[in-house]
Amino acid sequence: MPGFAPIRERFSVSVAGKALLAAAICLHLSCAAAAPQHTALVPYVIVGDSIPASLTGTKGDPVRGRAIVADQRVGMCLLCHSGPFPENKFQGNIGPDLAGVGGRLSEGQLRLRIVDTSKIDPNTIMPPFYRVEGLSRVPPAYQGKPVLTAVEIEDVVAYLMTLK
Repeated sequence: MPGFAPIRERFSVSVAGKALLAAAICLHLSCAAAAPQHTALVPYVIVGDSIPASLTGTKGDPVRGRAIVADQRVGMCLLCHSGPFPENKFQGNIGPDLAGVGGRLSEGQLRLRIVDTSKIDPNTIMPPFYRVEGLSRVPPAYQGKPVLTAVEIEDVVAYLMTLK
């Protein structure tokens, strides 16, 4: 996403910069939530620090998941995270590196962090990708729509689990 890389590089060290980047991402996420393929949320159960059951009842597609993670217009993961994406020149350094994440966290732990990491850390700046309530500054046309669908969440989880 053009425009975010210079912001990230300029402010990645300061707290004010992190807050500015988080606000910019949240604004972008609220606009991205309008994609027509997004549907109503499916219920899920949090157990400890994870959502152990798939949101769709099936495993995701890691190839589609990688495409979502690597595309800064869709998943927007690389605005804050870095990882094994040599084709992406600008990657973030606010969040943890995604390299090896599948060896550090379980599927359920990854799922909860993508769905809504504020359930684990209320002070996180990572936006929720599968929550529609309690958000601010969401334009009316985008309200009630998650950034990623349940299928897309499962695809991202499947891909991240390959990063061992």
